[in-house]
Amino acid sequence: MSDNSAFAPLRELNFRYYFFSRLVNLVGTVMASVALAFAVLEVSDSATALGIVLAAHSIPLVVFMLVGGVIADRFGRTLVIQVSNVASGLSQLAIAALVISGQAQLWQLVVLTAINGMMAAASMPALSSVLPQLVPRSQLKQANLLVSVQRNALMVLGPAVSGVLVVTVGAGWALAIDGATYLLAAVLLVRVTLPPPAARTAESSVIADLREGWHYFTGTTWLWAVVLSLGLLNAIQSGAFHTLGPVLALRTDLGESGWGLILSAEALGFLLCSFALMRLPLRRPLRTGMLALSLLSLPPLALGLNPVLSVVLVAALLAGIGTEVFGLGWNLAMQENVPEEMLSRAYSYDGLGSFVAIPIGQLTFGPLGHVFGIQRVMVIGGVIYLVVALLTLVSRSVRDLPRAEFSTTSVPAH
Repeated sequence: MSDNSAFAPLRELNFRYYFFSRLVNLVGTVMASVALAFAVLEVSDSATALGIVLAAHSIPLVVFMLVGGVIADRFGRTLVIQVSNVASGLSQLAIAALVISGQAQLWQLVVLTAINGMMAAASMPALSSVLPQLVPRSQLKQANLLVSVQRNALMVLGPAVSGVLVVTVGAGWALAIDGATYLLAAVLLVRVTLPPPAARTAESSVIADLREGWHYFTGTTWLWAVVLSLGLLNAIQSGAFHTLGPVLALRTDLGESGWGLILSAEALGFLLCSFALMRLPLRRPLRTGMLALSLLSLPPLALGLNPVLSVVLVAALLAGIGTEVFGLGWNLAMQENVPEEMLSRAYSYDGLGSFVAIPIGQLTFGPLGHVFGIQRVMVIGGVIYLVVALLTLVSRSVRDLPRAEFSTTSVPAH
């Protein structure tokens, strides 16, 4: 097996255990995304209530994201992921117990989901930045794609299976599976051994680390330009699609199972694209990525104009392809151009800027849909999404950033 083989990273022991840890965790997570939405709607049949619970996850995610990046760079990425998995598993099992027992109240779901969001904030920068420590630099593309393939393969079936479980045995059992997989994933990660993080000077502090990361972020044009656009794009996506989408599904012929199929179609786009990207070089990762990301405008447009299942499934499939192309392009841009000792903090600033407006989308699109009509709001959101994604390419730094293997001259940060 050569270094250029798609499966070459699996020869690395650390990557293998990381790979299987992620696999176990994702088995539950892809089911929980559907189950939590309908668990909330069982407690309160309201788009606003669903938005509040979703925001309870994303607000702590945003607030603690920067600290998560510093912690990962200071204490080691695998330790941070393990601790976060254990806490997330326990909080998700508590939600499952409340839902299964029929005793769940909205405030309880909000509190427990907020704990889960805090743990996600701690682990996300570590998960994003650990791959360069697990495989040789020449295998970063293959490693990213292998992680994507496992995630996407599970997401093809997970939402549809979760939709069926919600209808048959209830949302709580899917949430219970997710909680158990968090704990098993933490156990598997014990076998991953990495060099200790770089020692900090006596003058080093959390504030100093954050300031250093901020200077790097603001001094790298392609980084802050894409993150700025992602802030607005993610707010629209979370509000127009993930908040209003399940509500529209319940009020039309789509139903719970139809919504699960839509998410599965999106995941099928992820999966098909992952295999195709094995052979595509992505010479300009951000140019290709932002063009592809504009495809995410299609699902809210399709749902808003005419929520016919076959049309929405095609739109979701194309959106999945766009998401996967952007995700690989973004990770390669980060992992190949950001210094390793800065990578977790760069990802944390990326996460903060990308996610900061998500709670706004989750909290505002429900009331906007109530006042102006769900489908009208979804159409407007889709149009704005398309325009913002394409406008990001006005920046030459974004358009022209090359892959490291194709770069003949360095691309300036400014």
